[in-house]
Amino acid sequence: MVLLAAAVCTKAGKAIVSRQFVEMTRTRIEGLLAAFPKLMNTGKQHTFVETESVRYVYQPMEKLYMVLITTKNSNILEDLETLRLFSRVIPEYCRALEENEISEHCFDLIFAFDEIVALGYRENVNLAQIRTFTEMDSHEEKVFRAVRETQEREAKAEMRRKAKELQQARRDAERQGKKAPGFGGFGSSTVSGGSTAAMITETIIETDKPKVAPAPARPSGPSKALKLGAKGKEVDNFVDKLKSEGETIMSSSTGKRTSEATKVHAPPINMESVHMKIEEKITLTCGRDGGLQNMELHGMIMLRISDDKFGRIRLHVENEDKKGVQLQTHPNVDKKLFTAESLIGLKNPEKSFPVSSDVGVLKWRLQTTEESFIPLTINCWPSESGNGCDVNIEYELQEDNLELNDVVITIPLPSGVGAPVIGEIDGEYRHDSRRNTLEWCLPVIDAKNKSGSLEFSIAGQPNDFFPVQVSFISKKNYCNIQVTKVTQVDGNSPVRFSTETTFLVDKYEIL
Repeated sequence: MVLLAAAVCTKAGKAIVSRQFVEMTRTRIEGLLAAFPKLMNTGKQHTFVETESVRYVYQPMEKLYMVLITTKNSNILEDLETLRLFSRVIPEYCRALEENEISEHCFDLIFAFDEIVALGYRENVNLAQIRTFTEMDSHEEKVFRAVRETQEREAKAEMRRKAKELQQARRDAERQGKKAPGFGGFGSSTVSGGSTAAMITETIIETDKPKVAPAPARPSGPSKALKLGAKGKEVDNFVDKLKSEGETIMSSSTGKRTSEATKVHAPPINMESVHMKIEEKITLTCGRDGGLQNMELHGMIMLRISDDKFGRIRLHVENEDKKGVQLQTHPNVDKKLFTAESLIGLKNPEKSFPVSSDVGVLKWRLQTTEESFIPLTINCWPSESGNGCDVNIEYELQEDNLELNDVVITIPLPSGVGAPVIGEIDGEYRHDSRRNTLEWCLPVIDAKNKSGSLEFSIAGQPNDFFPVQVSFISKKNYCNIQVTKVTQVDGNSPVRFSTETTFLVDKYEIL
């Protein structure tokens, strides 16, 4: 019998734990396991299948398979006996026969597999012996550790006692005004006792003193040390390899986070002396089978005045929202004036708004479970096939007045199954092999581009493709609340102003 490998895999052929007993590459074993589900004939009750080169001996375990890959000239009866032993080992370490539990105890299983098979041949062991071997419980080791700990404690106690004796001898010599006795080793007393006692005492008793290492002298000749900011060939090669795998590498000269880089590259806004920033953030959770579990939106108008002569002003707010948002003004804002005339002004008209600082004057909140309020619907339909899963994803814009920019729909992928095969797609995609995600990128979604779809195929199960996450940014707010005019308190003369509107995603998931 020559056993090539033992593995626990899913019904789609994805390896969870695999132990090779002969020299095999990872690509080879993944290919064999990926081909295994296609070879099984569901109409027969066999527990083995054969190809031209290998034989699969398997046993179903709920949603998983315990698979042995052997040569074709191995003894099938011995293979089945070995398979039964492998199947009995797994429940010893895993409480449930599930993928997460198997992954959590993968090293325990690999150690147990090594006790069953060595170099492709079955060892004469039973389940009790495997348990004993993997625990590696040794009475001699426990005795050795106990003796060693005792010796260490005695050595520390002796060290403290000697240190106290040396310190006491030094004090006695200082009180009597005599030179402290020497404590040289091997009959040598060339070193003065006072310095020796002080050195030993400081080393043992005052161990909490920080030790400062002397700075090395700088060489006068040319230095071959690494220089800050210099890139070696190895670094360049590593960066090129990451770029070839689809990773986005930021330049080291910038050294900024993505959010900061976005702010830097954003086009400048022509800000007037009176500037308003209208910002909305949405948090949304939908079910994969439809239905809005929760949607919460928070909005705010921030006022910034850069010239103190425009401190006493009023904002004319136009509220055309029909979704039932809850409005709340700042405590210093005249609430009665806002309710009656939709004007934002201070309670004391003689006072001015703060200058050169952002002040929140109005905020609103919307919380609902009404499906018609979803700005962008996402339908993800994974369906199992003989080769894995065919996934179809569609989006549709329900709010025609919105224009969503830089939309990214992120779909998680199973690990260790390679890149997906893209069928049809509207827009572009990025495959992140390190994070096991597929990013569907759409530059603009508006009334002219309301819907689109993406189709791809990959090995896996339907649950592997959730949760789907969505991110976007828009220059139009969701709740139709705008500032249409700004006037001065005295004389109602109009004031030039600028507005910056942003609609962002805080969390947008399809579970």
